[in-house]
Amino acid sequence: MNSRDTLAKLFNSPYRAKLLRLFIFNPGVIFDKNTIATKTKIPTSRLSSELKTLRDGDIIKDRSIPIKQRLTRAKTGFELASNFSLTKEIRNLLNADFLEHRHDLVKRFKNCGRIKLLIVSGIFVENTDSRVDLVIVGENLKRNIIEKIIRGIEADIGRELVYSIMDSEDFRYRANSSDKFIRDIFDYPHEFIIDKLPY
Repeated sequence: MNSRDTLAKLFNSPYRAKLLRLFIFNPGVIFDKNTIATKTKIPTSRLSSELKTLRDGDIIKDRSIPIKQRLTRAKTGFELASNFSLTKEIRNLLNADFLEHRHDLVKRFKNCGRIKLLIVSGIFVENTDSRVDLVIVGENLKRNIIEKIIRGIEADIGRELVYSIMDSEDFRYRANSSDKFIRDIFDYPHEFIIDKLPY
């Protein structure tokens, strides 16, 4: 299949981008169908056809899941095809799109309490050495809602996030005490999406 045919299959469904992110950012990982549905939140009514499209496009391959790696009872799953020639180009495209829209995080977290600091690092700024990807600091934070939103972000980007949720007083105390975790946040590349906390 030539590149033009492959690209035609890639960008014809909103669900396909989620699948592409999952497989391209997790090369070498075999996912069974239930795990894919959980991680991408794609309706089961659409998942089979979307997987078939990627498989027919030689983008993913059927794979047997080693017993030690099985998260469910499934014996077979799917993995990014090692010979897929456009992996690098699509990874760059997906990264660019993701980074361009990272400021939309403010809208996602607007009903989660009084957020004073929203710091992005790690994958949000293309730095794999950072200890954390997302730091949320505030008051009266609704942790259950925040964690649900984070699960949704992970489904959108195809990667698990390392995150920290702290109240303002705890963050200020740790910052003023030269806490190593806080130092590491600021020692690595990061960006303030919300910055309303004097400390």
